[in-house]
Amino acid sequence: MSSLGKNILVVGGGISGMTVAIEAAEAGYPVALVEKEPYLGGRVARVNQYFPKMCPPYCGMEINFRRIKANQRIEIYTQAEVTGVSGAPGNYAVTLVRKPRFINSNCTACGECAKVCPVERSNDFDYGLGKVKAAYSPHSMAYPMWYVIDSAVCKGKECAECVKVCKYNAINLDEKPKTIDLPAGAIVIATGWKPYDATSLDSLGFGKHKNIVTNVMMERLASVNGPTGGRITRPSDGKEAKNVVFVQCAGSRDENHLPYCSAVCCMASLKQANYVRQQYPDSRVSIFYIDIRAPGRLESFYTKTAADEGIALVKGKVARITENAGTKNLTVTAEDTLTGNKIEREADLVVLATGMQPVGLDAAALGGAQLDQYGFVVPNGVLGAGCAKRPMDVAMSVQDATGAALKAIQIVVRGGGNG
Repeated sequence: MSSLGKNILVVGGGISGMTVAIEAAEAGYPVALVEKEPYLGGRVARVNQYFPKMCPPYCGMEINFRRIKANQRIEIYTQAEVTGVSGAPGNYAVTLVRKPRFINSNCTACGECAKVCPVERSNDFDYGLGKVKAAYSPHSMAYPMWYVIDSAVCKGKECAECVKVCKYNAINLDEKPKTIDLPAGAIVIATGWKPYDATSLDSLGFGKHKNIVTNVMMERLASVNGPTGGRITRPSDGKEAKNVVFVQCAGSRDENHLPYCSAVCCMASLKQANYVRQQYPDSRVSIFYIDIRAPGRLESFYTKTAADEGIALVKGKVARITENAGTKNLTVTAEDTLTGNKIEREADLVVLATGMQPVGLDAAALGGAQLDQYGFVVPNGVLGAGCAKRPMDVAMSVQDATGAALKAIQIVVRGGGNG
């Protein structure tokens, strides 16, 4: 416990949560960083490139990991969730439950356990686009760099092949969940966001046709550590996807789904259109949109992308997507709202720009956090940071998280208040 005050509890280990933790700790305050996944980095770790610089996120993530590793004031709890909070700002009592990882810090990430593991599971890091073993490494830059065993599919001691081959005594299949009690002076919720469920968009065919993917899946298809090694191909047959259609506002700005703008989808699709064009110079890309939104400094990125003759921007809402049963090609039907004409475009691959929505918080378990009508955090005593508050891009999330760190420090120093 630091002489400067009680722990600042940060719930969520994505880019916003890491930023809050680092900024507060480097100012001298102890931080408990709680993440439900077995690794830090959140959804940013699954991104291929940032816009507008088109650089990979791992360089920035590595810097954050180094800052965390070097700071003894940050205590990390992966595979953990907050199950109860009592008290008030300045004086909280927090209960966590930490799920067993079954692999400890002796792990050298040699991968021998995965080689002998007989059970496969869907790779949730790749949004189900591939498979990994029940004993697996979350991803190539995971922090902490330890393997993890999925107890939902592992055969346990009935198999135990992983235990037999581990030279480092890193595996304990008897590990149990652990309850941890912590004091906290301030709480920051940085639980991020989740993609809108595209299966609820019946007319767009996601889940019915293999060659319709979401924008987050497209990031993994384009990533060198993704399921295709970075080759943008069709899930149905591995064919190169050279004719790609992007469908904007797939669930966003729709009173039947998400009534708000998700802020980043336009820029994400423009970025992904560049992925296709750079990989396949003879490709054709169409982007169907309601409005293109490129705020502030991102206008030049939009202008540059729109000038590419291989990219067609079509103002029109997509009505339906159908599949040719023989070729697995897709036909996108829409109305061009500028001309009033019906349009049909054939595509190898369709990418749905699904919106951002909050993860679904148990406000009572998080100290009475206040949520708005959509489920985003309204800072009031319990603070929010990044996309837990509203949709925003990475740069805005980092800025917002830095401000949240300052607010948390103020609460700790005052010993209370509503932040």
